[in-house]
This record gives sequence, C-alpha cells and structure tokens, in this order.
Amino acid sequence: MKISSLLLPACVVLTPLSAVADDTLVTFDGAIGAIGVSAGAGTGPTATMVTRNIVRGVQPPNTPWAIADFRANVTLDGHITATGKGLVFAGGDTIGTANGTPASGGSTVINVFATLICENTAPFTQRNTRLQGVPLAPNGDFQIDDVLSPWPPLSACATPVLLIRNAANQNFFAAGIQNFGTQNSQ
Repeated sequence: MKISSLLLPACVVLTPLSAVADDTLVTFDGAIGAIGVSAGAGTGPTATMVTRNIVRGVQPPNTPWAIADFRANVTLDGHITATGKGLVFAGGDTIGTANGTPASGGSTVINVFATLICENTAPFTQRNTRLQGVPLAPNGDFQIDDVLSPWPPLSACATPVLLIRNAANQNFFAAGIQNFGTQNSQ
C-alpha cells in the first residue's frame, strides 16, 4: 500500500513533463543572400538572355544582398521568431550597408517581413508576418516575433522556404536554410 501511495505523486509530477510536446513546425539555421539573376545565356561579356531568380512566385531584388547570420523557428500555431544579422547590400554604392539608395528615396530605413511557403509546386500560399515589417538596423540586423497569416498547415510543411522580404516592394532579400537537425544551433 505504501508503494502505490508513493507512485501516485510521482506519476502526477511526471505527467506534465511527458505531456509537453515539441510544437515546432520548422527551424532555420543560416540563410542565403538573394541575387536577381539565377542564370544567363550567351558567350559575350553581356548575357543575351537571363533568368530572374524568382522563388515560388516571389520576385528577387534588383541588387544582390548578403546575410551574415540567421536563425528562425516556426511553431505549429504559426508563431515565428527570426533573428538576422548583417542583411546588407552585396553590390552597388551602398555595398555593406542596409541603407536605401538615392534612387529609392535616400538613406531611408528598410523594413523587412518574413514569408513561409510550404508548397513546392504552384499554387503557392504565402504565409506572412505583418507586411509593414520591422526595421533593418544600419548594420542589417533585425528581429521578427510575429504570427504568420494564414497559419501554416498543421499536417506538414515538407518543403519549406522562408523568405525575408522588403516591405516596400515585397521582393525577397534572403532565404533561410532549413535545419534538418544536423546543424549546430546556438
């Protein structure tokens, strides 16, 4: 009788721990900066034809971008936390900064938002954070803590693409690298 009375409190204490499930849908560890062209044809110094680097229906930037570090976590309920460091121009007069160019209105602040796309064939559903985005710091750092709309599918997101996009024109600046559990997250 004494053993069963000791087991009951132990079961009560352990039950909440075992009932806590991992609600992570997908994580990203690292990112790739965007370039506007994915391929070019021709033998001369200028390509005679180019293929724009359109990712699942989302347009690329006109100028290349680089990103130094990126981490993101998306949960089943659509909550996303993303931290980026060093999202900057990788070409032109503003290379190495996140400042807008004179053609885009001077050194204005650039805002970014995130888009998760789970489908690998059209039609694509863009699951976005708030479209007004969050500001990029002059060094390209940003942090997103938001909920995707619409929510991702509860069943699976087998081929996720996470894009960091420009709030002004909705082109993408970077794409997250999915963490398959083999990378070191810190």
